[in-house]
Amino acid sequence: MTVLEDSIQSLESEGVSTDKESTKQSVHRDSAGLGDSSRQQGLTQKIKNFKVEFGPGKKEILNFTNQLAVMLKAGISLQEALESIAGQIEKRKFKIIVIDLKERIEQGQSFSQALSEHSDVFSNLYINMVAAAEVSGSISSMLKQLAGYLDQEADTRSQVIGAMIYPAIIAFMAVVVVTFLLVFVLPRFLLVFAGQEHLLPAPTKIIMAFSGFLCGYWFVILPVIGGALWTFYYFIGTKTGRSWWDGTKLRLPLLKTLCRSLYITRSLHTMGVLTNAGVPILDTILITAQISGNVLFERMWRGVHEEVRQGKKIASSLSTFGLMPSSVVQMLRSGEESGTFSEVLKDVSDFYARELKTVIKMVTAMIEPIMIVLMGILVGFIAMSIILPIFKMSSAVGS
Repeated sequence: MTVLEDSIQSLESEGVSTDKESTKQSVHRDSAGLGDSSRQQGLTQKIKNFKVEFGPGKKEILNFTNQLAVMLKAGISLQEALESIAGQIEKRKFKIIVIDLKERIEQGQSFSQALSEHSDVFSNLYINMVAAAEVSGSISSMLKQLAGYLDQEADTRSQVIGAMIYPAIIAFMAVVVVTFLLVFVLPRFLLVFAGQEHLLPAPTKIIMAFSGFLCGYWFVILPVIGGALWTFYYFIGTKTGRSWWDGTKLRLPLLKTLCRSLYITRSLHTMGVLTNAGVPILDTILITAQISGNVLFERMWRGVHEEVRQGKKIASSLSTFGLMPSSVVQMLRSGEESGTFSEVLKDVSDFYARELKTVIKMVTAMIEPIMIVLMGILVGFIAMSIILPIFKMSSAVGS
């Protein structure tokens, strides 16, 4: 007998008239209502807690490396340091990764082996530098050096992005202003000349035709532009397209100086850091190829890797590809001959890092006036197309 039936019988014994079936139905309805309410609350809670979270970015990796280096230098064990850092991480995915690193180390794996299980987060450069530090027993100092490398890479990347922001804003504003003039201003203004189109000057006719096409076929133009952008990004994502785009970046008048300095700085800086860390030279060259950021430079370093593996010198191999300046090749050759290759790499990479900052300022200073002049020409042409008919009609009335 259920508790519900006991309760009904108790009520009946006390003289309270009760319909057993209706009471059951009422209780079941209340239970169903409570179930629906709890399900709704659960769904609402899930919606509130829902958030899109990506994996750790370069900034999170840099902060993790800095914190770990400081803790290890202070004498804290690696496992305790990882556990402490995991407790401070807000991103759930990265927290799980750091906890997994700690558990793998407790199971007997080395730190570099644990990192290699998450190669999608930690680069080959990161893993190899930690592996070299484990051999030499200087993980703390190596992590500090690695953090400095990541910090410089982030600084270089932000400088390049910053150099492109202002021209991008100017280009966007130019498109917005021209579209506004052609779609909203020009059609209303040219109603004055309705029926007299044959008297209008050529620039005005051109602008009128373009404005009419823009207003009449915007529903076709927008998908075409979107499709063209998608096609371009898809194309440069393919092997052939990536090769073409990377080669184009090294040929465009203003962009080639910036890109070449960026790739040279990144390659030499990476080689210098890995060489000083004690990573074998063949692994160093291979990692440099992977992080070069350009297909042509990657092919060059892979070619150098193959020739060095066969016993050739790095400088002589680089000279056959023609991507490195002859002065850099000469300095590397002298470093190889004198046994100071890592020091030469550091000096050359520092020089090109300073050179990159100068190039960024120069390119930005040249792009800004060019964009302003182009925007002025577009707006000026539209204004001229509007003013010319007025002058022509005024002269016709005057005569």
